[in-house]
Amino acid sequence: MCLAVPGLIVKIEGNRAEADFGGGVLRTALMDFMPGAKAGDYILVHAGYAIQILNPSDAKALITDLKEIYGS
Repeated sequence: MCLAVPGLIVKIEGNRAEADFGGGVLRTALMDFMPGAKAGDYILVHAGYAIQILNPSDAKALITDLKEIYGS
């Protein structure tokens, strides 16, 4: 089973974004498939690549659901 995880873009440098996945967990995501994304956007990340930009309300709902399933 594959899982894409939502994160909030903190900054972008070149084709790499630093994204906050909650609780201060920052990871790098490659932006090759999302060239229009910008800091402040929520993205779905799978296998290190951003694969979709999410609207903020959908992202927050998904984050809430994942916390409910997997714990905080």
